[in-house]
Amino acid sequence: MSSNIRWLLPDGVDEVLPPDALNLEFIRRRLLDLYGSWGYEYVIPPMIEFLESLLTGSGSDLDLKTFKVTDQISGRTLGIRADITPQVARMDAHSLNQSGITRLCYAGTALQTKPENMLASRAPLKLGAELFGSPGPDGDLEIVSLMIESLRTLGVTAIHLELGDVGIFRELMRNVELAEKDENALFDLIQQKSVASLKVQAGQLGLPAKLCEQLVTLPTLCGTSAIIEDALELFSGAAQIEARLENLAKLHGAITDRFENIDVYFDLSELRGYGYHTGIVFAGYIEGERQCIAKGGRYDDVGEVFGRARSATGFDMDAKALLGVVDFNQKEGKRVLAKPANNSAREKSRWKKAAELRKEGYIVLESLAEGQSCDLELTNKDGEWRLS
Repeated sequence: MSSNIRWLLPDGVDEVLPPDALNLEFIRRRLLDLYGSWGYEYVIPPMIEFLESLLTGSGSDLDLKTFKVTDQISGRTLGIRADITPQVARMDAHSLNQSGITRLCYAGTALQTKPENMLASRAPLKLGAELFGSPGPDGDLEIVSLMIESLRTLGVTAIHLELGDVGIFRELMRNVELAEKDENALFDLIQQKSVASLKVQAGQLGLPAKLCEQLVTLPTLCGTSAIIEDALELFSGAAQIEARLENLAKLHGAITDRFENIDVYFDLSELRGYGYHTGIVFAGYIEGERQCIAKGGRYDDVGEVFGRARSATGFDMDAKALLGVVDFNQKEGKRVLAKPANNSAREKSRWKKAAELRKEGYIVLESLAEGQSCDLELTNKDGEWRLS
């Protein structure tokens, strides 16, 4: 094996070098401090779990993204986490088992067999917050607001917010008996926004005319808040869907009241995370960037398989996606060269002075390689250490 191949990393797996590594740590510290100020408690789920526990209630999409290995102790199959949200749901339902509202946050690396998109890492640094036990609109407003505030805290001012509700499609499917493959076919066509093909597929399945109209129109219901009125007319008489649309409208009004410079875009055919999301879904974008920066949604009752059905909503983001996008503007302290002294008495005082300078924010080096330089040098003059 040639030396060039020996040091290659797998596609989509990256190492983080200076200064990006420090910037990622800045993101982690800043956001965890923010979440703490909102009452979210920090948890650290394990990197690896038994597969059935890791994937329970999360849908088939996550199964395909999960690396699997054999536990040499038990002989059972383990999974390396591809997402952290299901783990936190398990912790809420089983490990903590608290009554009332529980707020949890996390920061950690996940590992995925395939990246979420062509630009994403297969080892994302996930930061997120999950809210359990708050079933109403207040919970949706809190978690969407926290996602926006997360980006604002990192210096992002112009934010594009996308809102949808996977429950609309679920309600439409609840009224008909379709084979799983047929429902999946409709799902795929809606995601592709292929209206012509959707019309043909719905007709071939012999669906009622009203339902066909609703399914075919669903992919076109995207744009400003004006599409809510169009949707209310389309789904008139469907009380469950009308309630979801009214909830979206209230959420939009509350968000625009709280935040300035927020561009809100609705897409009622956005079915991201359909395998486990049950209601409102949302995503945050930064102006000029096509890649989604943060995303989340409601996933009620996912903890039922762990013995405790709970309302739940949350979001996460890949901190690595912010590198090169956010201007961190971190000021590095001036670099000082403080060479060791040539006698013990002077060395002791030099060491003390170097420690004081580090506390003041200076970067103190005791040696330099050829060609390197510092901003200042610590020198001793008349028995006193000075910067020159």
